[in-house]
Amino acid sequence: MKTPKEPTEAHRNFFRDVHDVVRLIPAGRVTTYGAIAHYLGARHGARMVGWAMMAAHPAVGPQAVPAYRVVNRLGLLTGRQHFATPTAMQEFLEAEGIRVVDDQVQDFKTRFWDPSAELV
Repeated sequence: MKTPKEPTEAHRNFFRDVHDVVRLIPAGRVTTYGAIAHYLGARHGARMVGWAMMAAHPAVGPQAVPAYRVVNRLGLLTGRQHFATPTAMQEFLEAEGIRVVDDQVQDFKTRFWDPSAELV
C-alpha cells in the first residue's frame, strides 16, 4: 500500500469521499475516524481516514475541510500535531463551544456525530 504522500487514484477517491463527509459535520459536533470509515463501507479503514485528514490541511476557502472535528474513538485530539500549532485543533473546537481538557473532548457522547445515523 502506498503512503499518503503517493496516493493512488483509489486513495484520492476515498480521500474525496472522506472530505465530503467531514464537510457535513455540524459546528459544535465531532466524529471519529472509525465512524467515517464505517459510513463509507471501509469498516477497518480508520487509518486511511486519518491519512485523508492529513491530506485535507492545504485546502482553503470553499474546499476547506474542518479536519479538527475528527477525533479518535475516545475523543482524543490525536491529529493535533498536523495543525499549524500544537493548540490549533483545540482552539478551533473551543471556538465552536466544545470543551477540551488534556487534549480530550469533554461530553464526547453528546458531541459525537455519527454519519451512519445522521446521513440516512
